[in-house]
Amino acid sequence: MSQKNITLIGSGLVGSLLAIYLAKRGHKVNVFERRGDMRAENISAGRSINLALSDRGWKGLEAVGIGDEIRKVAIPMYGRIIHTITGEINYQPYGKDKQAIWSVSRGGLNCELMTLAERNENVKIHFNERCSNVDIRSGKAEFENQLTQKKRFQESDHVIGTDGGFSAARLQLQLQTDRFEYSQHYLEHGYKELSIPAGKNGEFLLEKNALHIWPRGGYMLIALPNIDGSFTCTLFFPFEARQNESAGQGDHSFAALSDKKKVKAFFEKIFPDALPLMPTLEDDFFNNPTGSLVTVKCSPWNFKDKLLLIGDAAHAIVPFYGQGMNCGFEDCRVFDEMISKENDWEKLFSAFGKSRKPNSDAIADMAVENFIEMRDLVGDKKFLLRKKIEALINQKHPDKWTPQYTLVTFSPDVPYSEAQRHGIQHNAIMDKVMEIPGIEEKWDSPEVEGFILKML
Repeated sequence: MSQKNITLIGSGLVGSLLAIYLAKRGHKVNVFERRGDMRAENISAGRSINLALSDRGWKGLEAVGIGDEIRKVAIPMYGRIIHTITGEINYQPYGKDKQAIWSVSRGGLNCELMTLAERNENVKIHFNERCSNVDIRSGKAEFENQLTQKKRFQESDHVIGTDGGFSAARLQLQLQTDRFEYSQHYLEHGYKELSIPAGKNGEFLLEKNALHIWPRGGYMLIALPNIDGSFTCTLFFPFEARQNESAGQGDHSFAALSDKKKVKAFFEKIFPDALPLMPTLEDDFFNNPTGSLVTVKCSPWNFKDKLLLIGDAAHAIVPFYGQGMNCGFEDCRVFDEMISKENDWEKLFSAFGKSRKPNSDAIADMAVENFIEMRDLVGDKKFLLRKKIEALINQKHPDKWTPQYTLVTFSPDVPYSEAQRHGIQHNAIMDKVMEIPGIEEKWDSPEVEGFILKML
């Protein structure tokens, strides 16, 4: 394939990784980023939410030989620890044989990927450049410098939008094409970044190699470890109290926690074991912004060979399966594999979107479903029994039963849509299993095992 001049809009996680892929194939890549260079500036408070790298993401990184570099700034989490309101702790391993997802700072990872991209002489990142227009028929993109207000026009063979859930590139497809399908759905919940600092000697004040969850039915707090001994916490919480909120529950929303006194009283009651570990809680709560949680679906992802969407620009999802970044990294890997098989870039762009959309739609739906599981069910006795039965069947018959979570998180060669199909089938079977009289006593009996195998 001949060398191409390619413009990427956005130097976030996906944009930076895609630049590495394209440059390794000899293409000249100019990346335009609306923000300043975060390696030289402080990351905005409350915007450094931790992410969970799993096998799909690692496969995308290792395909360009940078997996080892990223492991230096990541921490393995071998399971989740559930914190009940009464102070009890329940450990739930993620998989067998020490399978792990890895905690990594979004900002730290982004900085590392940009640095790795710029090591290739074919990559140039331009900062403080906001995309104001893309002529999708010519491929000419217009950018406005956020410091000087000067405009510039970039001509290239192809433009790829890697600019996230509120994509300027996607907006141009909406404005300039006919029958472009687009939907967005916001959860009634938002998120707030909080923190647990390291101990006096830099020690971790919670178990280091685990994702911590405080599920409270309708909302939750989570904490992921950082390499400096601290934990980045995120409160997923309703923006407003629901109209049918039961008596005494009306203060369970961002709107109701209107001053520091109310915030502290709420945490004393609802997260009593977390509060002593959060000395800056009140300041963090009011200084850090409240973020929204949106699912974006659209189609098609391209216009001819001039403009293509990749990553969140094409399929923003909520974070509750830990797959937003992993799905984006998988996009990059799959796109690179398709480049090696298709010389016609218009066919390449079209085939890529058609190939990836069923999978991005599947993980978007599973992510919303997993939010309900994480906030409401992980502490429920019947739910835990259900998972024990599934784990036992998986252990005895791995060729016939693999949990959906394992397929999504630890099986990078299984498409998301296939994992979703298996999950739907397994849920239908387990619904019937849980209706068996006396299931609590005979959950590991040959009778139950035989029932499941017959259903399969």
